[in-house]
Amino acid sequence: MKIAILTSGVLPVPAVQGGAVENLIDFYLEYNDRYKLHDITVYSIWHTKVTRHPALKSEANHYHYIKTNNYIAKLKKLIYRHTHSEEYYHYTVECFFEQAYKHLCQQAFDIIILENRPGYALKLHKRCDLPLIYHLHNDFLNSSTRQSHEIYDAATRIINISQYISRQVATIEANDKKSITVHNAIDIKRFRNAQPIPRNTINLTEEDFVIAYSGRLIREKGILQLLQAFKQVETQIPNLRLLIIGANAYGSNQRPTPFIQQLEKEVSSIRKKVIFTGFIDYGKMPSYLKAADIAVIPSMWEEPFGLTVIEAMAAGLPLITTRSGGIPEICEGIATIINNNESTIVSDLANAILDLYRHPEKQERMAKASLQCSALYDKEKYARDFFAAIAISCKA
Repeated sequence: MKIAILTSGVLPVPAVQGGAVENLIDFYLEYNDRYKLHDITVYSIWHTKVTRHPALKSEANHYHYIKTNNYIAKLKKLIYRHTHSEEYYHYTVECFFEQAYKHLCQQAFDIIILENRPGYALKLHKRCDLPLIYHLHNDFLNSSTRQSHEIYDAATRIINISQYISRQVATIEANDKKSITVHNAIDIKRFRNAQPIPRNTINLTEEDFVIAYSGRLIREKGILQLLQAFKQVETQIPNLRLLIIGANAYGSNQRPTPFIQQLEKEVSSIRKKVIFTGFIDYGKMPSYLKAADIAVIPSMWEEPFGLTVIEAMAAGLPLITTRSGGIPEICEGIATIINNNESTIVSDLANAILDLYRHPEKQERMAKASLQCSALYDKEKYARDFFAAIAISCKA
């Protein structure tokens, strides 16, 4: 089949600037390049780092880039903003879509896949008669979504990254037959085979009991609650340390936000026991995780899936996490899962940390279970399941 992939219009593919969605697109494109299943054209924003990326040499995958940051591109966006007042997405995203569509409509595609942008379908459904497949990575299509029924009706198939997202789609149509769940994945081998970063290079010692948190430093991720729980137990655990891996946004150029300043204030009394790594290149993430004894992922919002959960498990870490969104689908029976109740989560996290510290045999058992379970979420299986879902869509 000849397939068009419309990306979000925010980060480039290949994922030279990171991004969970963009990395997952890379996974199935790598698989397609290897097995030559389909002729795929990816519509992506341009970035200087893609110029010499080896993925561009693929015979099966093709990349059509749209420049969004040079003078002409900025002028186009400005004109678009003033001539299109009622758009579904931000004018910059809609401007990207229109430029992609100009090329797309001149090609003979069999299907179009919308990566996390179901709202694109409102225009596409009126302009072309091609099957539209949504690949939803976030809770972007439910009964509260603007024009939800119109968007739902335009879909041929909706591939969701978790049962949680599928249930959200079903709030639009109780007898939903369009959804299929294909769980997200990571490169399991990268995490399993990585060597831990030497602890002395990040102000840790071999005697330290290290808790790892990985993810963006935003309120929804529960990092504030974790810091508060850490303060409750730090006097009860000798050499307890907290390794915070991540920044407030993607990329290395970060500016302090009010929330980051709140975190800094929270740790002022225990500053020597908390290590902020700042932004870490994704390729180095496995080594940092492997330097820890346990991982805590205390998400406070309805997490669509939870890639950081898989990453911690693949690194062989005992895990404490929350019952939010799609997370329990991944690690029920493997991790310590607590409710993300605002009034109880801090004490629950503190108790869970103490419990693991006091029971080394439990740590060992959970670490083995984490490794075994993580194999279910490898990128090869993900790519196979993704293309199988597309095949089912085309037969429907």
